[in-house]
Amino acid sequence: MRAHEHTRSMLAWWHEIGIDRADLAVRRPSGAMIWHRDLDATSLPLAWARAQNVRRAEVYVRPARGYAWPLVLLDDVATPRARAVAHKYDALVVETSPAGGCHIWLACDRPLAESSRLTAQRWLAQRIAADLGSISGEHLGRLAGFKNWKRNGTWVNVLAASLHGRRWDPSVVPSLCSTEKAPPAPSRRRRRSTDTSPSGKEWGWVCGLLEAGTPPDLVYVRLLEKARTRRGCDAPRYARRTLERALARTGHAAARRVRPREILRPNPEEVRLAQV
Repeated sequence: MRAHEHTRSMLAWWHEIGIDRADLAVRRPSGAMIWHRDLDATSLPLAWARAQNVRRAEVYVRPARGYAWPLVLLDDVATPRARAVAHKYDALVVETSPAGGCHIWLACDRPLAESSRLTAQRWLAQRIAADLGSISGEHLGRLAGFKNWKRNGTWVNVLAASLHGRRWDPSVVPSLCSTEKAPPAPSRRRRRSTDTSPSGKEWGWVCGLLEAGTPPDLVYVRLLEKARTRRGCDAPRYARRTLERALARTGHAAARRVRPREILRPNPEEVRLAQV
């Protein structure tokens, strides 16, 4: 398919499951974020977005905030697992990385409020190895048919858009089985940084991983991988210091049991793999 056909396929699948309002966001290379909020999903400014994408801007989309939607996003899922989900349920699989990272937009059998989508995301992500740092209930995903400049301009393509009539039932999540309203994420919104610099974004991402239950040593390895290109030989010190602060800030149990530097001695093999 051509680029515009991938875009059309994604939005047509959204339409079939009942998504008729959307937010479009474009992040320019300068870091400036331009929003088009609560638009008719059939009338997004796609020509303008393509012109921005040619200039190396990133293009994102999500169902409009402020509504209940029968849709949950899972980020950075391996392609074989993503295809397996789409084989079993109504799901849209969007490939975002040449290494095989995918978004899954999973159709649910009932509309979920934002807080319930967050709870469902967290429960699902832990079971299919999705990115625990991309859990918010209102997270943006990449719009298919545009280039991902974070991955050297690779195209974001639709791999599967299944409509079997089999939607995922959120009642399998214990906290959603009796009521649609899930408990809010514990003080996560208060901790979200307004700093849009790379370090500020990584700070919020690290706090989110810790709050989602990711082991500190794994958080360290993943942060080291993220920061290595930007920080060079300073990346280990930066990753260690950021994690020490995040452990203290989030009240993580590991910060009370042992000294931070004891936590931050990951397996040498993990560090080697993070540097490949």
